[in-house]
Amino acid sequence: MPEPQPPEPYLSGGGPSPEDGGAIAATGAGGAMDLATSEGTTLEKTPGGPEGTGPAGKPRSLWSDAWRDLRRNPIFIISGLIIIFLVIISIWPSLIASGNPLSCDLAKAQEGSQAGHPFGFDGQGCDVYTRVVYGARTSVTVGVCATIGVALLGSVLGGLAGFFGGGWDAILSRVTDVFFAIPVVLGGLVLLSVVTSSTVWPVIGFMVLLGWPQLSRIARGSVITAKHNDYVQAARALGASNSRMMLRHILPNAIAPVIVVATIALGTYISLEATLSYLGVGLKPPTVSWGIQISAASQYIRNAPHMLLWPAGALAVTVLAFIMLGDAVRDALDPKLR
Repeated sequence: MPEPQPPEPYLSGGGPSPEDGGAIAATGAGGAMDLATSEGTTLEKTPGGPEGTGPAGKPRSLWSDAWRDLRRNPIFIISGLIIIFLVIISIWPSLIASGNPLSCDLAKAQEGSQAGHPFGFDGQGCDVYTRVVYGARTSVTVGVCATIGVALLGSVLGGLAGFFGGGWDAILSRVTDVFFAIPVVLGGLVLLSVVTSSTVWPVIGFMVLLGWPQLSRIARGSVITAKHNDYVQAARALGASNSRMMLRHILPNAIAPVIVVATIALGTYISLEATLSYLGVGLKPPTVSWGIQISAASQYIRNAPHMLLWPAGALAVTVLAFIMLGDAVRDALDPKLR
């Protein structure tokens, strides 16, 4: 009778060993199938390496494929350049506007374009160009802060509900149903009408309060889909903790839909801030905002249309840029659209 051969040792670079925490499942041929390292990899053939690998022979991830597609997408490039420009002038508005947005001259009220003032003057004699540039800081700040708050709160609550399920999931589902039943504009009129602060934080808090249920539903669905994948089940069978499964295996594969929706929602929050400010319950003077400018210019639209067109145009371009960016990111991260 031949002597039994000892099992072959794991080779370095040939796959994770049980000590490394890799999820390995035995195959019928006596080999091993790596289930954990297959997360987010593709099977496309690339120059310089075998199928599913890049030039260095490493497996390509979903994120590397998405970045490769985004770099070739003109919509992403155009919208990205617009957003970078908006961020720069939001941080350093004095780079392209040397005036003071609160400095006004009633003698020049409603006057049109002239040397040094390309957008003309508003009803109070303030330079429209300077106020449009400084208004970008307020609008972008509100949009970015509201999006970060909504994404964090919605992702945490929705992810926990999708992972653990049970009573927590049922309670969260009913709570989100209640928030979905509240009209956003009507809720803003009711809640913000009692706020006297002229800062951006009450508006941001209102957007986070009514915006997190949407991201929560998306995060919940993504986590439920990801936790039933084979590599998560293999990690669970090997004794991986809940925190390790959430952070190492589920989060990288469930975060893509949240990023897409949050990017598109950022433009929506900027538009919502302008709407609430136009109605008089959002930001209040002396804060410089596109919504406040549009509200003040609406009564002069016949005599001085330039007062309305420039801030409204800046708002439209900004919202469109974020929506275009979100669409490009969605196309790059969704394998079904490839």
